[in-house]
Amino acid sequence: MANPALNFPKELRNKILFTLGMLAIYRLGVHVPVPGVDPKLVMEFFQAQSSGIFGLFNTFTGGALERFSVFALGIMPYISASIIFQLLQTAVPYLEQLKKEGEQGRKKINQYTRYATIVLAVVQGYAMSTFLLTSSHNEQSLVTVQSFGGLFSFRFMSIMTLVAGTCFIMWLGEQITERGIGNGASLIIFTGIAAGIPHGAVQMFQMIGAGELSGFVAFIIVALMVLVIGLIIFLEVGQRRIPVHYSQKAATQSGMTQTPTSHLPLKINFSNVIPPIFASSLLMFPATMAQFIDKPWMRELSQSLSPTGSIYNVLFVGLIVFFCFFYTEIVFNPVEVSDNLKKYGGFVPGVRAGKSTADYIKRVLDRLTVAGAIYLSAICILPTILVSAFKVPFYFGGTSLLILVGVALDTSQQIQSHLLTAKYEGLMKGVKVKSRRVQY
Repeated sequence: MANPALNFPKELRNKILFTLGMLAIYRLGVHVPVPGVDPKLVMEFFQAQSSGIFGLFNTFTGGALERFSVFALGIMPYISASIIFQLLQTAVPYLEQLKKEGEQGRKKINQYTRYATIVLAVVQGYAMSTFLLTSSHNEQSLVTVQSFGGLFSFRFMSIMTLVAGTCFIMWLGEQITERGIGNGASLIIFTGIAAGIPHGAVQMFQMIGAGELSGFVAFIIVALMVLVIGLIIFLEVGQRRIPVHYSQKAATQSGMTQTPTSHLPLKINFSNVIPPIFASSLLMFPATMAQFIDKPWMRELSQSLSPTGSIYNVLFVGLIVFFCFFYTEIVFNPVEVSDNLKKYGGFVPGVRAGKSTADYIKRVLDRLTVAGAIYLSAICILPTILVSAFKVPFYFGGTSLLILVGVALDTSQQIQSHLLTAKYEGLMKGVKVKSRRVQY
């Protein structure tokens, strides 16, 4: 007879089903076009531009951009606003104070983040609607303006629709986080990126069948993919553990009979995917401004920053390295960590407490940041190498791959945590039942 403690818990099953239902609603919205556009022409136009900046942005939106759907902006305005306010919490005293107020302060910061999301969505929606109005495919207009009575009507309608779509996606993400499993915003991006995997696999098989790609090269590419994914998993969960001992006095005050030992874990990739997201956002800025500033030099600047160009990749790597150190410097304070260790009687063996400990932690963290920056840069320029050298018909690597692996690891850890909790509760119930039988 199976142990009931090992059964799949009902609560976890409901959370997973709820999450899948919310993600299915998101994928349905991706196929609903904004009113006033020709869906077929828009898709053909963006597919022709897929090798540029639009292909990169379309990946994050899960194909919503090439359809110019109501979810064309995706959840990226919310992600950008969240990262900005996360950084501002350490630079603006008012936000730093809100952060220390606990749940109420967190709700206030989330409210400001939503307002910033709407502002970013309005700006991006205006840029995208203006771009469509000034673009054409095969000498045919992408917008059927006549049905709206003019250019202003279409621009206003498209901005309102795109902002509403972003707000709805933001709401879906919050519902998944509260009532489902995993982080809602991350899972929405994960779903959008993963939706393009089957299409890429089909393209590869078609190229093999047509003789454009040899079977041996395809095998090498697949093996490289498996190796890269394994390397990312290894480095994402990797830690540099600094040993921490506690004095005998601290152990006595806490009721321990032996001197406790612990460790300070420092991740190799401390900043996660924030540096690539910030770097790509900055490099997308000229392409966005080109829709507002109709000047030859701005158009040339936008065209020179193509994701497949060498200039883009050099700047991309430089910005990734900069933001790795910038984010780590803002979020992690070695002096504060050293003071907390000293306050609770902790010390690093062989290092004096206070400033020496802070300097030691800072030195270890700088070395890890260098390794993390090299690792992020290599993964982010991998798509350009594969496309140019092996003619791979899809993008593999970059920020999208980091997000896929990172979200999958985080969600699987949460599922395992729920399973372990349910198993522990089931075992405790079994122990109580046995104890009652013994007493009887």
